[in-house]
Formats: sequence, structure tokens, C-alpha cells
Amino acid sequence: MVRLGLVVAQFNKKTPVTQEMEAAARARVEEQDANIVETITVPGAYDTPLAADRLARRDNIDAVVALGAIITGDTDHDAVIADAAAQGLTEVSLDRDTPVAFGIIGPGMSHDEARARIEYGATAVDSAIELTNSLPSHKS
Repeated sequence: MVRLGLVVAQFNKKTPVTQEMEAAARARVEEQDANIVETITVPGAYDTPLAADRLARRDNIDAVVALGAIITGDTDHDAVIADAAAQGLTEVSLDRDTPVAFGIIGPGMSHDEARARIEYGATAVDSAIELTNSLPSHKS
């Protein structure tokens, strides 16, 4: 059984995109040979690498799934946040030798486009499980 850590970035509280992504992820976990050991909620996508790192350090977690949504704004801030989150999560995966599935949608999306991608929560779980099963285990 694959043991997952889940990081969920809060989004605009008026639009529950990441909560729905989390629900899709949890539904997929129920369908697979996996369980979620711990969930950490963080303010935004930029904050996901630190929480992912804390989970990836644990011996009872095989992989981490990071979920979030980055909606376009009036500036390029969304692209900066997406790049920082992607780079940070990649570093966690390599530094901790633990799969970290990137389930952060965006940047450059409208609210409607984000809502149309809620299933990325389930897709990220699939990626984490597949990568964990493909790599030799280094954890007990």
C-alpha cells in the first residue's frame, strides 16, 4: 500500500477549487492501493514546498501530492508563483529522494478554467502512486 502525504494550498475562499481537487484526490486514493497518512493545508501554492518537505522526511510516507490552483491576475505574479512552486517541489523530491506529484494547476487560468481542471487532484495521486511503484523503495 502506498502511503501518501497531501499538501493542499488554499485558494480563493469564495471559489472552492482546491477543496474540490482534494476531494478528487481522496476519491482516487480510495480506488487505489493507497492511503493518506497526513494532510497539511497551506495558504498558497508558494507555500507548498516547505510542507511537502516536512512530509517527505517522514519514514511512513512514500510520496507527496501537492495540490493548488494559480489564477491569473493583473500582473505576472501568477507565473512567478507557479515557477517558484514547481522549482521548490522538484528540489524537495530530489533532496529527499521521495516522489512529489505536482498537482498545481495554472498559471494563466481564469476561475472557470481552474474549475474545469479539478480532476488534476486525482491525476496527481495517480502520478504519485505510479512513480512510487516504479522506483525501488528506500523507506521502511
